[in-house]
Amino acid sequence: MRSGNGVAAFTVFAALLAAPASAHHAIGGATPSNGWEGFLSGLAHPVLGIDHFAFIVAAGLIAALHRRGVFIPIAFVAASLIGTGVHRLALDLPAPESMISLSVVLFGALLVARRRSLPIVAALASGAGIFHGYAYGESIVGAEMTPLSAYLLGLALVQLAIGLSTLRIFQTAFRPTPGIRSVTLRWAGFVVCCVGLACLTTQWLA
Repeated sequence: MRSGNGVAAFTVFAALLAAPASAHHAIGGATPSNGWEGFLSGLAHPVLGIDHFAFIVAAGLIAALHRRGVFIPIAFVAASLIGTGVHRLALDLPAPESMISLSVVLFGALLVARRRSLPIVAALASGAGIFHGYAYGESIVGAEMTPLSAYLLGLALVQLAIGLSTLRIFQTAFRPTPGIRSVTLRWAGFVVCCVGLACLTTQWLA
């Protein structure tokens, strides 16, 4: 019962955060004008956006189920950089914010189901990365090459750090207790699903 109450409380909290975090800007929405601002903005964007953060954590947790799971967060990060380039080229993607929220729900569901097909999960992570990266690109519209390059560097580093540290911490903490590991993954999946649904609901009601 307490676990269920905790998930419900987290869902409400996620819904409250979803709207104000939607911009995900580290420097007040301004376009980065130098390398340092670009780097900071790149570091902050995936952390300030609860939908992006939840997805990267979920990717790291799913990666912990695979011997070569490291390729899941790597595939996501690589695709996110491509998605940022797509935005930079002024190409349009359909309903990017909704697709991002749906990707969070999907990876939460994969955690609950504990799917283990590495190629399929890596392909889904890549597809999601395109949309997440497209949203990241909003922060650097009009930026010069130096802040743009620094932004992409910060973006790649922080996402890899979150995804790979999640993988390593989970493997280390729960390796001796497979039963608790399974339950923890399922509860984490439910929480990630709640975050995605909260963000999706906020978008639809906006």
